[in-house]
Amino acid sequence: MRIAVVGTGYVGLVTGTCFAETGVHVTCIDIDEKKVEKLKNNVIPIYEPGLDVLFERNVKQKRLEFTTDLKEGIQGAEVIFLALPTPPGEDGSADLQYVLKVAEDLGHIMDQYAVIVDKSTVPVGTAEKVNAKITENAKVEFDVVSNPEFLREGVAVDDFMKPDRVVIGTSSSRARGIMETLYAPLVRQGNPIIVMDERSAELTKYAANSFLATKITFMNEIANLCELLGADVDMVRKGVGTDSRIGKRFLFAGIGYGGSCFPKDVQALAKSAEDTKYDFKILKSVMGVNAKQKLRLIDHITEHFDGDLAGKKFAMWGLAFKPYTDDIREAPALVNIKELLSKGAKVSAYDPEAMDNVKDQLGDQIEFASSPYHAAEDADALIIMTEWPVFRTPEFDTLKDSLKSALIFDGRNLYDLDQMNDLGFTYYSIGRKVIND
Repeated sequence: MRIAVVGTGYVGLVTGTCFAETGVHVTCIDIDEKKVEKLKNNVIPIYEPGLDVLFERNVKQKRLEFTTDLKEGIQGAEVIFLALPTPPGEDGSADLQYVLKVAEDLGHIMDQYAVIVDKSTVPVGTAEKVNAKITENAKVEFDVVSNPEFLREGVAVDDFMKPDRVVIGTSSSRARGIMETLYAPLVRQGNPIIVMDERSAELTKYAANSFLATKITFMNEIANLCELLGADVDMVRKGVGTDSRIGKRFLFAGIGYGGSCFPKDVQALAKSAEDTKYDFKILKSVMGVNAKQKLRLIDHITEHFDGDLAGKKFAMWGLAFKPYTDDIREAPALVNIKELLSKGAKVSAYDPEAMDNVKDQLGDQIEFASSPYHAAEDADALIIMTEWPVFRTPEFDTLKDSLKSALIFDGRNLYDLDQMNDLGFTYYSIGRKVIND
């Protein structure tokens, strides 16, 4: 089988590479000439564990190719995936201009039947809009399918190759058969391919991400209440998470969610509800609470230093919105850096993967350190923003010697309270008591 993937961003590149690993011939298409040239030279523009191995193998075997020419790229393709950006507009709605532009172009150049797949996260009704755009100029039959992705950055390769489920939105038996054949190698262990109508498939992705964002936000609210009541959010999490109706995942308290999916998808679903005159109060609350939660540590920091941060230097461990990625979209670290700088503080940051991306945004506004301990040198305190494994078991004696004072503000609850007490650190975390204040 031959397929084409239009767009070589995070979703498109993972999708194309992983399908190539199943033996499918994949052509990835992108208008960015520099990016395509890098891909042709085996340079991957994103950091995703395990992707490089599959990428190199399938390029070598000539199952994975790249081009900037849409007409060339779709030649002979039975399935054409649209993995294009759908950034939020000023009103929160998903911007479909890139998706619809490619759909229009496809109508002019398609010369055989193909299944056009919306892989991007798109609002309900997008499949109909894509269908209409292609129909304006198409001279051949085609079907439009909604096939949302459920990839978690940092484990996207495993998520794609061993999916919990595959959702296919189509009313066409022909398209259904082709899509089931394409995905068959990935569901051999019995995980389901769930076929539904296009609108339900489109809503499924938004509903899933919005629910997970709500779960995270609820636990952060519980954490904030724990601080006021003198309870321990870790104990509460264990008590709640062992309930099989709730489950233990996405219950870790912290400084809010970020990334490319949750913020955008929650916002887009809320906007879709608003457009239908439905007041989705839960999602409005989730967005409001998450925005405040990102700055939760700033409250502790400001209070500890009696409101005066001018001239203070803070080491920051972690810049990516989560570990195992270089993605800084909606990352809490960026919000905290901006707030610290506005208060006259200085920041020295370290992240294993995301520093180049932050440099592109902030330039020399902050210092970028060569190691976690370099960042901590002569800093008034350490702030932890991302739960990278390298931060979980540091050399605490070295850290204490590097800092001006043994003071940590931990937004990811990495350390045991008794251990911090024994080591003599003043330790602030989320939803737990303060140590040695």
